[in-house]
Amino acid sequence: MAQYIRKQARARVRRRIRKKISGTAARPRLAVHFSNKNVYAQLIDDVTGKTIASASTKDGEVGVTGASIASATKVGEVIAQRAKASSIDAAVFDRGGFIYHGKVKALADAAREAGLEF
Repeated sequence: MAQYIRKQARARVRRRIRKKISGTAARPRLAVHFSNKNVYAQLIDDVTGKTIASASTKDGEVGVTGASIASATKVGEVIAQRAKASSIDAAVFDRGGFIYHGKVKALADAAREAGLEF
C-alpha cells in the first residue's frame, strides 16, 4: 500500500501552483507560509528574485503571536499596508500548497480589505 506523506503532497501541490504563477515588479507574488508557531507573508518579485515586503508574527509591529486565524488576519493587514508603502496595489496570491480555508483565507481576506488586489 502506498504511504501518504503530508509534506510531500503539499510540495507537489506547491510545485503545480508555482508553474502557473509568477510575480513581477508591478504585480508581485504574495507568498504565504504557516508553521505550527508562526504565520509568514512575503511580496516577491520573481523577475529579479527579490523580496519587496514581508510580514510575520515574529515582527514586533504585528503585535500578535501564534499561528491562529486572528494572527493570520493581522499579518494580512500588515502586508497590505507595507505593499501600499511600496506603492503596490495588486499582487498574485500564492497559497503555497495550503488549502484555501481557515488561516489562508483569513490572511487573503484581510489583505483584500486593506486594499491589496488579487
